[in-house]
Amino acid sequence: MPNSSSISEFLLLALADTRQLQLLHFWLLLGIYLAALLGNGLISTAVACDHRLHTPMYFFLLNLALLDLGCISTTLPKAMANALWHTRHISYAGCAAQVFFFFFLFSAEYSLLTVMSYDRYVAICKPLHYGTLLGSRACATMAAAAWGTGHPAHDEPGPL
Repeated sequence: MPNSSSISEFLLLALADTRQLQLLHFWLLLGIYLAALLGNGLISTAVACDHRLHTPMYFFLLNLALLDLGCISTTLPKAMANALWHTRHISYAGCAAQVFFFFFLFSAEYSLLTVMSYDRYVAICKPLHYGTLLGSRACATMAAAAWGTGHPAHDEPGPL
């Protein structure tokens, strides 16, 4: 008889063992999540609505706010649900999805921060060429490249 076993869910480590601390963690995580939603939502709204903020720096800031919203929304809701409902289970597919999206969004955020540093470099060191080097097409291409490089396959080691 062959040994066959399958994994359908994982058990997560609890942040706290007592119910009072679990509720405290829930309210703390909820506060952090709402602050992130509010802050990134305000950035997105301000950049989208104000015509004076339609510059490359604010375009990249808008993309960073959207990536941050996605990044924080992959892990915190499940952690809040676990703390509130006193559960510790996560399905294998749910865990894989969380890991994939977290690494995708985090690496895209890292790439976008690199693009933003190039934007500031050009603005400070080459201000006369800023308009030609960072036109709307170039900004859209760099932002798309940052979003496109954000998949976890780049983090995996190759064959030896």
